[in-house]
Amino acid sequence: MVQVATKTSPPELATLAVDLMRQLGCEYGEIRVASYRRQTLEARDRSLTNLADSVSSGFGVRVLYQGAWGFAASHHQTPEAITQTVNLAIAIAKGSRLTQQEPVRLVPVPAYRDSYVTPIAIDPFNVPVSDKAQLLLQINEGLLKYSDRGVKKAHSFLQFTREEKTFASTEGSLIQQTITRTYPGFSCTTIANGDAQTRSYDRQPLNLGYEHVQPEDLLANVDRVAQEAIEKVHAPEGPSDQRCDLILKPTNLFLTIHESVGHPTELDRVYGYEANFAGTSFATTDQLHTLQYAAPWVNFIADRTQPGGRSTVGYDDEGVPAQQWYVVKDGMLVDYLTDRETAYRLGRESSNGCAYADSWSSVPMVRIPNLGLEPGPEGGSHTATLEQAIADTEDGILIDGIGSFSIDQQRRNFQFGGDAFWQVKNGKVVGMLKNVTYSATTTEFWNQVDAIGPASERMQCGTNMCGKGEPIQIAQMTHACVPVRVRDIFVGRSR
Repeated sequence: MVQVATKTSPPELATLAVDLMRQLGCEYGEIRVASYRRQTLEARDRSLTNLADSVSSGFGVRVLYQGAWGFAASHHQTPEAITQTVNLAIAIAKGSRLTQQEPVRLVPVPAYRDSYVTPIAIDPFNVPVSDKAQLLLQINEGLLKYSDRGVKKAHSFLQFTREEKTFASTEGSLIQQTITRTYPGFSCTTIANGDAQTRSYDRQPLNLGYEHVQPEDLLANVDRVAQEAIEKVHAPEGPSDQRCDLILKPTNLFLTIHESVGHPTELDRVYGYEANFAGTSFATTDQLHTLQYAAPWVNFIADRTQPGGRSTVGYDDEGVPAQQWYVVKDGMLVDYLTDRETAYRLGRESSNGCAYADSWSSVPMVRIPNLGLEPGPEGGSHTATLEQAIADTEDGILIDGIGSFSIDQQRRNFQFGGDAFWQVKNGKVVGMLKNVTYSATTTEFWNQVDAIGPASERMQCGTNMCGKGEPIQIAQMTHACVPVRVRDIFVGRSR
């Protein structure tokens, strides 16, 4: 009789690890058994240039032993590997303790036995690759039909990811989650008069299934994007070294929120635990509830429960439930983004659930959640639609999409570009510009916002490529926002 070995399930592996951590005297321990599937298709011009479909799976163990962290991981999902990896994590914690000045302390979290699955209508991994490739090539063909007017390059893509994670801790939690993400988009490049300009269109990355791709919407925007790319390459240069009013669409504003509000309020960055990728933060804890971060009518709210949000989950990677809270309220800095360790140092009773690791082999760290700008209230004195903001602007620039950016080592001073720019004169859009950047200090910029769009103009914009840490980890998050007008901002050229 042939005996077939039975595979140990993720919950069984997690239970073995937790039991062993308790037996070996860990003050706290956790395990994430995870599998990550990523599928990417790219087409350049009339060829499919990239088709990648990969799966990475394994588990990571983190223990708190005598006040010090230890972490170890393995791709061998067996009981034997569990024993070896837990013991290695404890050995690393013992080594870390030799140079540690203060013991790690964590805020408590209740034990949860639960599951969460991203609500989707169409599983993107069940859609034939041939259908996806055909869509990309059709988009590119539509762009390249303008080749006689200068469109020389076309690029389109589809990205799909799925995270399947089982989390267990010595506190009694056992949580299973499946997170699905979808991101489609395209761009084209025009060349004329010794210049090259690009115009893009993305259906913003969201936690949805293939229904988010919406081929009819992508194809409906092809002509507009190509025509704007042509107009852009022939447009005059933007103004240099002067101040004017800016009207920023959500597709541009989300990155400014990300860099100048999201990263500065990560509490590990504030405390100096993290200083890679543009340093620490000016928003130190002695300024909590006193720093006028923005104008009194500006509010930023974090929300990991937001339907479709790129950072929407049931629980973070420390087993803390997804939640919603203000980071800036009535323009005032009122809170941070925390994990259990930084929340304890801040004197809080609980974490607001911002721990995330991008792989089974990565250590959880504080990551920006969905962090959005609240719309202006109906009838509010600073509430204005995009159309109203334009009509009320004598001399300004309307900006759509993202471009290059830079920000200093404490997130005080920044410079941002965009993907498309239009000059606004005497309440009307009068034509495109190119090569525009704007720069300011964080608090100057947000305190000069004088018009905020209503809820009807809210868009869920965000990124799937936020880098942090060394070695680098990649996270994703949504910054839902509305159009805003910002008065008297310094504007220059991008080159």
